Amino acid sequence: MTKKPTTIERISAGKMMVAQNKRARHEYEILSEIECGIELKGSEVKSLRAGRAQIQDAFARVISGEIWVFGMNVARYEFAHGLGLADPVRPRKLLAHRDEIDELTGKLQQKSLTLIPLAMYFKGGHAKVLLGLAKGKKLYDKRRVVAERDVARDAQREMASLRRNRY
Repeated sequence: MTKKPTTIERISAGKMMVAQNKRARHEYEILSEIECGIELKGSEVKSLRAGRAQIQDAFARVISGEIWVFGMNVARYEFAHGLGLADPVRPRKLLAHRDEIDELTGKLQQKSLTLIPLAMYFKGGHAKVLLGLAKGKKLYDKRRVVAERDVARDAQREMASLRRNRY
């Protein structure tokens, strides 16, 4: 009989998703992605492990050579008291290599691009944020994507009905 893996072994073995920003791929065209660590205080880690985070309205900025994420809501951990408490929507510093930050800074200054958090997860026991370098979509771009998806879905339905009627 095999031994059931502990929580720490399960977390360190792969990714444990905490939050996703599904709306970001609809609102923005993602040009590139970068994985960053995140600086957390005290009980915020326990709150994240409980899946109590929201990144829908979050965005990131490069300020004086550091990446900061704003609008990310990490709910207070219910069993934390005193010094372990932190403001749920405070700006949080993201951790990345200097050359990655410099590259992002250059791209952000050249074009009208923005940094959007796409996902938050644990990887190898460390909290990570997947940032997307994004360009906003126009309304007609969104309509075109929806129309293409509808056409593809209709074609799949038609092919499936032809296959069913064939046999």
